[in-house]
Amino acid sequence: MDALTLLLNRRSLPKLLEPAPQGEVLDNIFRAGLRAPDHAALTPWRFIVSQGEGLTKLADILVEAAKADGADEATIEKASKAPFRAPMVITVVANVTENDKVPVIEQHLSAGCATQAMQMAAVAQGYAGFWRTGKWAYHPVVRESLGVHGDDLIVGFLYVGTSGCREAKVHERDLSQFVEYL
Repeated sequence: MDALTLLLNRRSLPKLLEPAPQGEVLDNIFRAGLRAPDHAALTPWRFIVSQGEGLTKLADILVEAAKADGADEATIEKASKAPFRAPMVITVVANVTENDKVPVIEQHLSAGCATQAMQMAAVAQGYAGFWRTGKWAYHPVVRESLGVHGDDLIVGFLYVGTSGCREAKVHERDLSQFVEYL
């Protein structure tokens, strides 16, 4: 698949099955993330891979967060199942370095770019993925459990696996509603 076709047809697929990418394919996904724009070469990213038992550990963290909020049983149950929507979840963390020339927001955006690049690298190699953030990414229990402190930020949970559903047509948008010229 050529790069432009990949970008113009990007979509999230909500049902992901085994297998998850492994070996060189997975390494390529990480290499793509490491090519994100990176002002001052700070490498402001950290990737935490959950698969197999790691998905259970991630689920336990989400359940702990839900219980800390006094959530009802339905919310706790939903939290316990969230990581299992794919065989692999890559938590992307903006790992911020204090720098006078590179504000925190640029480092957060760089980690977001890394997430997008990783999703596209998965698709380019025959896999699928979707990027979720949601309230758990900002929850103090989740942050602490994953070693996210200070200005560091979980920019997303990248769910990766093999497509388990038919791809819907890409919704076309009217460019005139989003593009302005000075």
